[in-house]
Amino acid sequence: MVVTSFLLFSALMVPGQNSDSLLPHMEFTLIAQVNQGNSYITFPTDIGNIEPLWFEGNIIPNFYIRKSRNSRLMGVLTPQIIIRMYQEASFPVQTPSYLPQITVYYKFRDKRSSPDLSIYSRIAHHSNGQDGDFYTLNGDLNYKSGNFSTNFIELGLISTRVNPVFKAYQFFKTSLEWHPDASMLEELNGIYSQYRWHTALSIFKLSQKYGNGSQKKPAISVKGELTWMLGEYSQLNPYSAERLNLSLTFSYHPAFLEDLGLFLQFYHGSDYYNIYFGHRLDVLRIGFITEKLRF
Repeated sequence: MVVTSFLLFSALMVPGQNSDSLLPHMEFTLIAQVNQGNSYITFPTDIGNIEPLWFEGNIIPNFYIRKSRNSRLMGVLTPQIIIRMYQEASFPVQTPSYLPQITVYYKFRDKRSSPDLSIYSRIAHHSNGQDGDFYTLNGDLNYKSGNFSTNFIELGLISTRVNPVFKAYQFFKTSLEWHPDASMLEELNGIYSQYRWHTALSIFKLSQKYGNGSQKKPAISVKGELTWMLGEYSQLNPYSAERLNLSLTFSYHPAFLEDLGLFLQFYHGSDYYNIYFGHRLDVLRIGFITEKLRF
């Protein structure tokens, strides 16, 4: 993983051809938006070992705080919520994931001959809004009403550049996430990964109609994300494959829709849905996605 990430980062840092006439320069808010993630809703057709769902919805509204459009320092407030509606009696929405977060971005001065570099720091909270016992009477995790709560800090670097061959924007991110002992539920110690290394590579291909102004959003995007869970974690050895989380997402925005697109995603790894973290998922899903990348 270290070698792969180094090669990806090195490739993105290599200066490309002069791209000023191909694509406009990337706005700072759009760099942040790619990193914050996308809102989506899945169809009830998941293939894999996840519980039968009517849908999973990820809601990520971003509120930007900056002095002006030219500011190189910017804050983003994000009250993220993930919900799952299960295919059970009364269609329950059990233990939603609440992920409010504050992120501060700093962008170094633009240089047309090399990638744009940005750094960010994030403080976030993750809970499920429940206050029941963490374990049931038989010692299993209490998925219905068990309390789950943790806070974390994330520090990261983002490289943004234009690929003149494909006329596409490319983003590479690497970051470290830390859940301090004092900020997480005591029951999570030893069974929940406190240290995580994230890497992500995103490519946004613009429509060929871009030149005449009739299309101002990506027509196709591809995003690969990889997380390695570090530290003491469920008695796994440091090189266990169970420490790896991997996702690959393809999305397509039809020209006749303003913001809405279709996506196909494969996810392999531990469940990111609060107290369900002990589940290992291999799931293929499709749904609607909105990126709102308006160049």
